[in-house]
Amino acid sequence: MTLNINNQDHTFEADANMPLLWVLRDLLEMTGTKYACGIGQCGACTVLVDGKAARSCSIPITSALGKKITTIEHSEPNSLLRSLKDAWVENDTPQCGYCQSGQIMNALALLKQNPNPTEEEIELGMRGNICRCGTYPRIKKSIQLVIQKNKKL
Repeated sequence: MTLNINNQDHTFEADANMPLLWVLRDLLEMTGTKYACGIGQCGACTVLVDGKAARSCSIPITSALGKKITTIEHSEPNSLLRSLKDAWVENDTPQCGYCQSGQIMNALALLKQNPNPTEEEIELGMRGNICRCGTYPRIKKSIQLVIQKNKKL
């Protein structure tokens, strides 16, 4: 099977029902996407599938074939993802950091859909991505920083 991940084709052999998360982590060694709940409820495993946030622990690879997958490892300079990563660092957003790759990927999907969300829209758009450390105010601040910087461009 072949998946397009971060604009590169990756070929591998796997059971058709294997979750995308295990392909990323175990077969392709892309460990930035995290495993937490395993049932698509916490958001730690969030990636983009055709530009939309998706829980990779709940997606069989057959459902991802022919689609464009973006993970936290994507390293396109001057991109929205790069801006989010930089804002996370600038605001010292993570505490333990475990959920943050999923938080960033969900924020990316949110800003691709709505480049100028209100505070309420940010909170609604980020709902479902759980941070056990409670860094939600810093997450929101980082997203707002990206929005402000993009307005100045």
